[in-house]
Amino acid sequence: MKVGILGAGQLGRMLAIAGYPLEMSFSFYDTSGSPSVGFGDILVDKGGSGAKLEEFLNKVDVVTYEFEHLPLELTQKIEKLKPLYPSSKSIEVCQNRAKEKALFTELGIPTAEYRVATSAEELAEAAAELGCPVVAKSVTEGYDGKGQAVLRDVADAEQAWSSINHDAVIVESFINFSRELSIIAARSTTGEVAFYPLAENNHHDGILRYSIAPAPKVSTELQQQAESHIKALINDLDHVGILTLELFETPEGLIANEMAPRVHNSGHWSIEGAASSQFENHLRAIAGLPLGNTAANKPTCMINIIAEKGDKEAILKLPYAHLHLYGKEERTGRKLGHVTVQADSYEELVWRVKNVATFLPGSPEFISSIS
Repeated sequence: MKVGILGAGQLGRMLAIAGYPLEMSFSFYDTSGSPSVGFGDILVDKGGSGAKLEEFLNKVDVVTYEFEHLPLELTQKIEKLKPLYPSSKSIEVCQNRAKEKALFTELGIPTAEYRVATSAEELAEAAAELGCPVVAKSVTEGYDGKGQAVLRDVADAEQAWSSINHDAVIVESFINFSRELSIIAARSTTGEVAFYPLAENNHHDGILRYSIAPAPKVSTELQQQAESHIKALINDLDHVGILTLELFETPEGLIANEMAPRVHNSGHWSIEGAASSQFENHLRAIAGLPLGNTAANKPTCMINIIAEKGDKEAILKLPYAHLHLYGKEERTGRKLGHVTVQADSYEELVWRVKNVATFLPGSPEFISSIS
């Protein structure tokens, strides 16, 4: 199968690495002007004019994407000409937080109380109604903590509005949560569905730094609750491929934060940590192949490498660490790679993760629910 990927970054890179053993070939359609995938057939169309779209589509049997911030006009045009998975419906919902929250509510998936504001004045009114502190997020285009602000007081509205610099924001009430979790599911063109175990995520400055899977101290009931929520979304969207749902664990149960219609940073652990990674299962799903085993083979932690690559040689000497670099130049806040760490117990995993982190400059303290 010839697979076309919209985007040419690290997620596309890892998709291709997973697909080559399945006799798949890959073409990448890059609109950024700076592809980092590093291999494959790359067509650069800076700004997304569509000038090379016909050439791209002539090379592929099916199209997917590595990020959801795509013009709907582009994806809707593509799906008239080639199979596109996931569909434009998934993109439309996932790239708009207001539509996403409305869908959660419609399907009975618990989420934070929220309002939509289109001015600093409306933001202040929403903060007053919900009660500070609140979180304001741009309705579209935000990721990795970008386009967000916390209001501790209604008086913060003007500054928050200016800092977000967007024409609409979603304003959410604060949630009293004990930890952040995520669940990843795959659904194939044949309707087969598979779930990965919940992962526990540790963010710093809005960027994911550590993911542990399976998340420690997860009951069967909690895993089933997460699976029920994401299955409702998959069915409603008629979603094909990987879908990720970010969640907060609270005393009352799981609260949905947001979702992503693609392979996700919190699923990178699955490359070494499961028989079939999220990347392989995404490709199996869009090709109509049987889905692979999603069970974790042992406690696993993914450590993101941000801004500086650190001591590569020291990490490579560790028998329990697996290094992935994305072929990117060092830059503040940039995801350059990740390290997968495995152990036979969570206690040993903690020690090993902390040891690897010493070779990665700027890594925040590893905090988890294990201890």
